[in-house]
Amino acid sequence: MVNPDADATTEPGSSHISRSDGDTWFGHPRQLARLFSTEAMERFGYYGMRALLTLYLTQHFLFSDQTTNGLYGGFTALVYLTPLVGGLLADRYLGSKKSVKFGAILMSLGYLVLCFGGPTAKPYALVDGARYEVVIDEAKQQYVIDGAQKLAIKGQEDGSVHLVAPDGSVARSIAKGSFASDADRSNFYTGLMLVALAMVTIGNGFFKPNISTIVGTLYEQGDRRRDAGFTIFYMGINLGSLFSQILCPFLAVALGWWAGFGLAAIGMMISWALIQFAGEKLAGYGDPPPGQTKDRSLLIYIGALAAIPVGWFLFMNLMTSEPAAAGSGIAGYLLALPIMGKVLFFTFLLSVIGIPIWAYKVGNKVEFQMMVAAIVLIVFNVTFWTLFEQAGSSLTLFADRNTDLTIIGGWQMTAGQTQFFNAFFIVVLAPLTSIMWNALGRRGLEPSIPIKFAIALAGVGLGFLALVWGTAYAGPDFKVAVWWLALLYLIHSMAELCISPVGLSMITKLSIVRVVGLMMGLWFLSISCAQYVAGVVAQFASVETVGGQVTNLKVSLDTYAAVFQTIGLVSIGIAVVLLVVSPLIKKFMHGVQ
Repeated sequence: MVNPDADATTEPGSSHISRSDGDTWFGHPRQLARLFSTEAMERFGYYGMRALLTLYLTQHFLFSDQTTNGLYGGFTALVYLTPLVGGLLADRYLGSKKSVKFGAILMSLGYLVLCFGGPTAKPYALVDGARYEVVIDEAKQQYVIDGAQKLAIKGQEDGSVHLVAPDGSVARSIAKGSFASDADRSNFYTGLMLVALAMVTIGNGFFKPNISTIVGTLYEQGDRRRDAGFTIFYMGINLGSLFSQILCPFLAVALGWWAGFGLAAIGMMISWALIQFAGEKLAGYGDPPPGQTKDRSLLIYIGALAAIPVGWFLFMNLMTSEPAAAGSGIAGYLLALPIMGKVLFFTFLLSVIGIPIWAYKVGNKVEFQMMVAAIVLIVFNVTFWTLFEQAGSSLTLFADRNTDLTIIGGWQMTAGQTQFFNAFFIVVLAPLTSIMWNALGRRGLEPSIPIKFAIALAGVGLGFLALVWGTAYAGPDFKVAVWWLALLYLIHSMAELCISPVGLSMITKLSIVRVVGLMMGLWFLSISCAQYVAGVVAQFASVETVGGQVTNLKVSLDTYAAVFQTIGLVSIGIAVVLLVVSPLIKKFMHGVQ
């Protein structure tokens, strides 16, 4: 995700020479090259791991779609939430450089722990309460072992299940609701996997916000190269993810899950080494804040390690929480939310209500209106990322189950590699988009921020509708060509470039100065909420699986098409609402561009 304005200065240009300009790299402080490489390798590790995670949960641990999507959403939510704490600790005590190194170590260890998944879970089926062994052949067909019989499991469109004998006859027909599947999995290795995810989220909290902070210190206040420097730096995100989302899934298929996660760990270790052995290159940058009478580093490191069981507990709570009873209404649904869902939802709700009330009391009319505009756009931001972030969950499962992954020349992609499309399109389109906005700006035609948000929401909806259109051309195997999925990611990437580069910059410009830090925190909280809700939305696309494989590909295709169509139409509808209210939002922004 390119975000060149995340730390952009709003000060006027200056001819100041940075204190780091003894040597330059493409006209920028040479230290930027080291930080660019560090960020690229960190993103190599993270996105390589993320490309595998959903498939790992469904195919190795054999979790249901419901459990997988919920756990994935909770994990990515914490990834965006922990930087709020990590940034605060770095600002107050550790300094950015120590935080980055500690975060890199913790994340690399987390990826390494994921390599140890133990044996693949063993599937079984429950038929009218009786338990049967399940085996799966190389063609991914599941069979129930009933005595000496090996009966193929065939899910039906009405929800019933047929057990089919080798001669093709239906040996047994099981009514809807009378067939269920699960797997015997090791509690130890399941717990170890959750510990690894907790390590990654905590390590990310220390790493992610603080590497950007070091980049900011390379430039003196007012240095007009700062925006361009951050643009170069953030390209490292997409370059790193571009290669890892090809290589890690390839190794996972060719050698095993351990190889894919192991490569992610190596990438993260290289990221740590680039900072650890920077020597004089980064001397004086990202140091602890002055004036401290006591070094609290060890205490903070111990506290971070002690937080790992907290992450494990939150993930376990996500996996074991029971859904709300039918007919309990919205109140029952909210009370039944896992602990993480309750915390995110109520904190966000209180913030979007309380902050405008506070702004009304302490600010003038203009400040109040600008804060309201910021809050409204933050709410729409949640919607965008909720739908966009189906990439790692429901869209990855769609790629695995209902996509013909054959590329030109007969080469087969893996399902995890399809996430590479987004990074590729961002790298290609980001410079072109920047040129386009600048050209429109010179002519006074550049859309306002609310209009860009609306275009992004419409774009993410159109991407899903394009894929739904593609399902009409599915083959007899109920799989669509991979190019339909590529088309979705092309449209989504264009939509992302309408919203991602302007978000944080918009917050800094609209917020009352006294609470700009709080508003930045709310922005990241909104993305965290979106990641969590994305997991909930993906659960609506859950289909019946046995041993990680769907029992009926037609039912699977129809389910995904229906959910994606709903997502697409809702997103476009919300975009229309934003377009209607955009003149009022623009008025409340009082000239902020």
